[in-house]
Amino acid sequence: MKLSHRETEGVIILEPKGKIMGGPDATMLHDLLHEFIDQNKKKVVIDLSKVEWMNSTGLGILISGLTTLRNNGGELKLAGVTEKIESLLTITKLITVFDNYDNVDEAVKSFK
Repeated sequence: MKLSHRETEGVIILEPKGKIMGGPDATMLHDLLHEFIDQNKKKVVIDLSKVEWMNSTGLGILISGLTTLRNNGGELKLAGVTEKIESLLTITKLITVFDNYDNVDEAVKSFK
């Protein structure tokens, strides 16, 4: 997985690309979220539109990110969820846990 990020209107947008399968991906995302929390940047959107696939470890990474941010007074939202990943979220009932938006703009606006 490649991971880039940017900031828009005080919201951090994480843009993973490829497959989210765990291992170094988990550490990279976890460390990045803690950096943002340390900088008091606690509004995060993960744009999943360029993620090809995610396994159960990838889902765990998302849950861990959500928990980390909530425990520090922040929030994590998903945007651009592909059909494959949406079906995975639906099967695991995680679709009810995450705020999910069609695109990044809608997710960013939802913080206001």
